[in-house]
Amino acid sequence: MAQVPDKPSLDGLEDKWSKVWEAEGTYRFDRTATRERVYSIDTPPPTVSGSLHVGHVFSYTHTDTVARFQRMRGKAVFYPMGWDDNGLPTERRVQNYYGVRCDPSLPYDPDFRPPEEPPKQALAVSRRNFVELCDGLVKQDEEKFEELWRHLGLSVDWGMTYTTIGRESQRISQRAFLRMLARGEAYQAEAPTLWDVDFRTAVAQAELEDRETAGAFHAIRFRKADADGDRPDDYVVIETTRPELIPACVALVAHPDDERYQPLFDSQVTTPLFGERVPVLAHALADPEKGSGIAMICTFGDLTDVTWWRELRLPARPVVGWDGRLRGDPPVAHWSERAIAAYGELSGKTVKQARERIVELLREHGDLLADPKPVTHAVKFYEKGDRPLEIVTTRQWYIRNGGRDVALAHALLERGRQLHWYPSYMRARYESWVEGLNGDWLVSRQRFFGVPFPVWYALDDDGEPDYDHPLVPSEDALPVDPSSDVPDGYTADQRGRPGGFVADPDVMDTWATSSLTPQIACCWEDDADLFSRTYPMDLRPQAHEIIRTWLFSTVVRANAEFGDLPWRDVAISGWVLDPDRKKMSKSKGNVVTPMGLLEQYGSDAVRYWAASGRPGTDTAFDEGQMKVGRRLAIKILNASKFALGAIGDGAPGGPDAVTEPLDRALLAVLADLVDEATAAFESYDYARALERSERFFWGFCDDYVELVKQRAYGVAGEDAAASARATLRLALDTLLGLFAPHLPFVTEEVWSWYREGSVHRSAWPDPAPLRAAAGTDVLVDTYPVAAGVLGAVRKAKSEARRSMRADVDRVVVYDTADRLTALAAALDDLREAGRVAVVETVVADTPAVEVELAEPDAA
Repeated sequence: MAQVPDKPSLDGLEDKWSKVWEAEGTYRFDRTATRERVYSIDTPPPTVSGSLHVGHVFSYTHTDTVARFQRMRGKAVFYPMGWDDNGLPTERRVQNYYGVRCDPSLPYDPDFRPPEEPPKQALAVSRRNFVELCDGLVKQDEEKFEELWRHLGLSVDWGMTYTTIGRESQRISQRAFLRMLARGEAYQAEAPTLWDVDFRTAVAQAELEDRETAGAFHAIRFRKADADGDRPDDYVVIETTRPELIPACVALVAHPDDERYQPLFDSQVTTPLFGERVPVLAHALADPEKGSGIAMICTFGDLTDVTWWRELRLPARPVVGWDGRLRGDPPVAHWSERAIAAYGELSGKTVKQARERIVELLREHGDLLADPKPVTHAVKFYEKGDRPLEIVTTRQWYIRNGGRDVALAHALLERGRQLHWYPSYMRARYESWVEGLNGDWLVSRQRFFGVPFPVWYALDDDGEPDYDHPLVPSEDALPVDPSSDVPDGYTADQRGRPGGFVADPDVMDTWATSSLTPQIACCWEDDADLFSRTYPMDLRPQAHEIIRTWLFSTVVRANAEFGDLPWRDVAISGWVLDPDRKKMSKSKGNVVTPMGLLEQYGSDAVRYWAASGRPGTDTAFDEGQMKVGRRLAIKILNASKFALGAIGDGAPGGPDAVTEPLDRALLAVLADLVDEATAAFESYDYARALERSERFFWGFCDDYVELVKQRAYGVAGEDAAASARATLRLALDTLLGLFAPHLPFVTEEVWSWYREGSVHRSAWPDPAPLRAAAGTDVLVDTYPVAAGVLGAVRKAKSEARRSMRADVDRVVVYDTADRLTALAAALDDLREAGRVAVVETVVADTPAVEVELAEPDAA
């Protein structure tokens, strides 16, 4: 017997059903399922840095619809949630939240408590104290994140949550690193490094972004070394946006085919202000059309400088320090007093300050030939940084990724072709990234809250580290923190002393841990049974902008460790755009936080908007769509209440009870819908599945329900009523199943009115019983033709401003003979629904409907 509320409502459904699902373990992973029955999802771990925004709701809803579909298809869905809680975003949040900064030189204070209010001047704390603050704050954020995800209805198994800074993640990250180190796939090198001067850390190629930045070209003359006069021909003019790097200049360079400078190749010039002799060289990367066609090679102004320096085997004279200021000592010891004095005008200044001062000096000495010419040009920034990157020489850890290994690059391209991409065109972004790599993956960071490298170095008698023979722990000792743990064969009091040891000071880039999410989620070598049932995973869902980072790096790690892909399918989501068609992001300050929307419109309504976004396509934030979604959810409540009321308390009858032509036609169309929705979900097109289901549903409510309403109540006899009731029951079961992945709360609510268990544990709708009930001789057009005529009748009443219960004297239907034959099978239902006295049909090539309303009752 159905238990239908008198006044069905969406209010409170999220809290009600979230508690039931948790209590009953509705989404708990079945650890006894064989790998063939498991559907395993590599869920993106959101960055824990304050709050989630509506862009997260958008993409995570997409994944959840897929998880729910696969669960209803009979799969044991492995759907864990991770929290990406290490790295710069967390450090920045802790610094701002507590008003502290990390100073690794300070000792640990076990009694430290952060100030109640952030002080104006950041308070210096030890690394261990800082990490403890990070740990505490991310736990608070993670609780808020989980609360929001539950409210949204994510069907995650909350018993399988992990964090990227947790001991399990650290152990797996360190294990994977040590194995790559042993195989030669991880290595250390001292080399020019892209450097963020604010965060004081190295930055990888994948974390760069070009920003249009205001600058100026400065025309500066270099004197030819063999010149003996002061004529224009005695000088070479270069144009540069970075005159402050003149003391770091090691050569001038021009294109080998540039006739203007061919006579100068292999000669020398002297740098202005500093008088340093540098050669004039040829290289194909020099652009004859840029500036004066000849350029400085400085160590280092940009990545092209690095290429020239490496390929032309030039000396290094770095002048920019890790703090973004020019170093105190001149880069060349033998400079003249005049040169040293000139450099003293620059040392200690920021890059910007040094640029302003050297322009003044060049102008005073007559070496600046004109006022600087303003220009806007692309400058490389760290994606989270505020100042242009510098290039400094540092010792860093790298992982081989094909950037310097053609064979490995080809292997990784082949891995990309083996993946199933949804949408398929996204593969081009992966291939473009792999083909454009120019170096290996820099994975070390000079930060504090991250997974430490499990490495120490022996110190010689002079206290110098032996970088060529790192000390590493055994795998069974992992995870280790080299800053507090001691390598085998040493004691704690030998730390930092000659003949003792020193810890590697760096932590792994957050992508170096996130690239192992399949291994972490599936508990690689920590839980062999779980790993065998879940890995390789079935799906990686993610956004398109991190194909170059997260997706590619995960493929690199799985290829290195297992020689295979980490998953079979990858489903790409687009961005959420603000009203100005710009990506929503915290850094732009244009994000919308979701909880207010979830409470205002209901979670199903917000999910409706999200699930309407096409795979891989950027979608506008649209509260209007949420209102549509809310109307849809309310209609599901009301239509279901009617259907269950019409069915009554008795048994509705099975497919054999369906005898009427209109009912059979409806089920045939519904079977086709199930096929279409299933195919859409199997290709990860959740949006098409929703759109087709919704379109059918509104027609079902407006047309079919109205056509059979009177018959269902018995006006045409019991057999005809039983046919309508059985069809309503079959249609209701099917539609709730089709909507369940998208609108989990309202579908669960209605299901509970008349069914045992959860709709989310029921079987996905099967078209076979629907087609069996429809029969092989069904006239499928009966339903759409009858619906079209009823729509014309309603339209005529509306245009005449008459009640929908107004009588109709006559309806004339013009259509093809086949469609009129199909309509004839539903004429009784049509007359009852439209209150039509006479229906006439006329064979015609062009469909049309004429409606003659009865005169209104004079009374």
